[in-house]
This record gives sequence, C-alpha cells and structure tokens, in this order.
Amino acid sequence: MITNPNVKINLGLNVLRKREDGFHDLETLFVPYFGIRDTLEIVVGDDYSRTSAALFGKYGTPDGYDDETPMLVQGISEDGKLMITIARKEGVDWDPLKDLTAKAYHILSEDFDLPPVKIFLEKTSPVGAGLGGGSADAAFALKMLNDLCTLGLSEQKLAEYAARLGSDCAFFIYNRPMIGEGRGEILSEIATDSVLAMTCGSSSPTSIMDLLSENSRYDLQVLTPEGIAVSTKDAYGGIKPHLPEVPLREALAKPIEQWDGILVNDFEETVFAKYPELAAIKRSLYDSGAVYASMSGSGSALFAIYRK
Repeated sequence: MITNPNVKINLGLNVLRKREDGFHDLETLFVPYFGIRDTLEIVVGDDYSRTSAALFGKYGTPDGYDDETPMLVQGISEDGKLMITIARKEGVDWDPLKDLTAKAYHILSEDFDLPPVKIFLEKTSPVGAGLGGGSADAAFALKMLNDLCTLGLSEQKLAEYAARLGSDCAFFIYNRPMIGEGRGEILSEIATDSVLAMTCGSSSPTSIMDLLSENSRYDLQVLTPEGIAVSTKDAYGGIKPHLPEVPLREALAKPIEQWDGILVNDFEETVFAKYPELAAIKRSLYDSGAVYASMSGSGSALFAIYRK
C-alpha cells in the first residue's frame, strides 16, 4: 500500500497557558496543505515493494554510503518484525527505528498481533518547518496498518493512538480543517460560517469546509526557507503564554483582509528574534500583495494568502 502524506498549516496559533504536565494549552486551526507530500509505502511480510528499487536507485543502498549524513538509512527491529527504510535528499540524521512511522507500528503492536512489515518512506517535506510532516507520516502509517491488517479501528480510535505519538498527529487522521485545542489533540469541526475557500496547492481546489472551492477568491502559497530548521523545544522555550486579544474563532469569522494583527501566531515573536530573515520574508510577502501572511506552527515555513 502506498500513500502520500501531506502537510498542514496553522491559521492562528495562540499559546494560552502552561500545564502541570509540562505541555501547553493552545488553540489553532489546522488546515491540510496538499502541495507538499511524502511518499509512504508499507508492505506485509515479503510482499512486493513498488518503491524500494526506485529509492535505492535514487539515494543509494544503506551499505554503500560514505557521507556523514547518509541520504538513505535502514533499520530492523530486535524481533525482526519491522524493517524501515528512510530516504531524504538532505540526509537522514535520525535513527530510523525511532521515526514516528516505526513508533506507529509499535504502538499498535502493543494491542494487536501485527504481522511483520516493511516501511519505505521518502521524505520530501521539510524537517523543522512547522508543517507537521513527521506527524502526517505517523498518522498515515496508523491508517495504512489499520487497513492492511484489517484491525477495524474507527477514526476516533486511530486519533487516540495518534495523540500518543504527537500533539498534532491526531489531526492527520481526519486530514480536514479542524480547530485544535489542548495540546492540539482535542479537535472540533470549524463552523460553516467561517469558511475560507482557497486553493491548497493541489490540482483540485480545497477549502476549510471543502465547499465552493472552485469559486475561491484566494490562493494559498507556502514557503519553506532553506537552511533554517526551528526546534519546537526552543520555540516553546521563549514563549510567554497569554490569552489573545481576539479569540481564535472570532478572528477567523472576520474577513481575511482583517486578519493581519488579530489572527496571530504566538511563536513568531521569539522565532523571528532568533531568525530575523524569517521576519523579512513575511514582510516581503505583504509587499508582494498578500492579504494575509503568517508563520506555520513553530516555523520555519511561512505562508501567504493572495486574492486572485
């Protein structure tokens, strides 16, 4: 089975308070963005893989690299039930067995007798960009394993597993515009009176409510600055939680042209202080005619909404 996990953007991101468990309560609107995708294949046992030959041809074999940060890595679990291969043009500098897709397999294996599987992941989504690429891979892996192994899990149950892997993983189970609260794992549908019709980087227009997208008056563009990866831990380290002047839902209900200054991402203040080039990019987006621009998540990706 092959899928293409997409990323997300955040429309507004308010960090409200720090919790006793060390996490933060926040509110945001998650919106899927289909212009950036990974490729994820999972095969059961010795079934034929349709992507492995292409990966090895493009990135080399795991035994044949000399680079300090190889473009292709491979790992096998101690029990031999999971083999995972990860390829990335910029290099893979993490243990494949600690990748969230591997953790997705193991978290399900705690409750189900899963068969041996092979995971092949080609990473094209940027790392440390605030677009949730790793979370998407994990959520899609859960959905794929549910189908491949006929586990019969509902979306709600899959979202519960996903929330244990990461704060925004549950969103990708549903993969449609949703308000995120708590750590981001408490999800609710966006009200129909807050519809934002836009083209989310795909051949088929989409919108917050997947309504009237063919008549959208707006285009969405996402930028991923090269060479800047923002640590989520560092971004939270400088954050000062507070209640927003304009609550998220109230800000989203206003015309898009009024969002600047009221629909905010609280991480911008600290991240822009460390990476002023990101602030400059945001200014350039407004200079180029954007009606709204913002950083996504904890950065470094930015996006802009233009009127057609």
